[in-house]
Amino acid sequence: MKIHLLVSDGVFDLGLAALTDTLSLANALAVSLPQPPAPIDLALVGVRRHVRTAQGLTVPVVPAHRAPTPDVVFVPALGDKMPDTLADRLVRPDVADTAAILRQWSATGAHLGAACSGSFLLAESGLLDERRATTSWWLGPMFRQRYPRVKLDESRMLVNADGFTTAGAALAHVDLALSIVRASSPALAALVARYLLVEARGSQAEFIIPDHLAHADPVVERFEDWARRHLADGFSLSEAAKAAGTSERTLARRLHSVLGKTPLSYFQGLRVERAVQLLRTGSGSVDQVAAQVGYADGVTLRALLRRKLGRGVKDFREVESK
Repeated sequence: MKIHLLVSDGVFDLGLAALTDTLSLANALAVSLPQPPAPIDLALVGVRRHVRTAQGLTVPVVPAHRAPTPDVVFVPALGDKMPDTLADRLVRPDVADTAAILRQWSATGAHLGAACSGSFLLAESGLLDERRATTSWWLGPMFRQRYPRVKLDESRMLVNADGFTTAGAALAHVDLALSIVRASSPALAALVARYLLVEARGSQAEFIIPDHLAHADPVVERFEDWARRHLADGFSLSEAAKAAGTSERTLARRLHSVLGKTPLSYFQGLRVERAVQLLRTGSGSVDQVAAQVGYADGVTLRALLRRKLGRGVKDFREVESK
């Protein structure tokens, strides 16, 4: 299987290393299996002849026009981690060239994948339009505004969609690499994960800082401030819109544009976030905390906690014991 890592100048060092080391380890461990999959032929490919990482290390790349047709292409993240610097990076000429080569390889049937801010490079090609995708959770508002035709869900760690795989932030590069290993050998993927001490991770949700995302838009920020002060009072769209200084329709539209959520779903998410905080730092029972965040009893809260902490069984047992 030929896998190309399409490396841009200023590539995120950790992301590039996570992909190369995970895939190289898969090759090394494959021989220990009774029925090993075909080896991975890994190549670092660039749309420029000279590529350096964000930390200034030289990356030896094969020029894209000389590289053989790949089976899989992964786009690691850029070193630009915040919206303002990332926006400046995306207008550079090599981004357009990257988009062009991705379209070319996709047309030959290659499976394309990207992680973290690398998903922006993939989205620039237009290939993600009308498809589901994910990216780094804190870049969700920027991604959604820049690529409105992509069906973004930044709460997901990994999204597979008809020949494309996108992954979340930083260490999700490992999840991205394991996804393609798993497609050829679930046993090998499980073995590699054990060596890397990587647990199954389906969601970025527990890492998201809601008020960080809300600050991307002043209307959303005002709504978030109102919501936090009224968690125990119940939700009122008209009151929320009044506090945000806008109409109900505009509030709903801005929430969807920035966060991809309705005002009510975001309000409910803040309730659960506050409940988890109270349960982890206080001595109150689930029923007592439920009342503090506006639920009539603990039944609904327990169900929501299972949904939020389902991947973190230890965390849920700690709060369920209360």
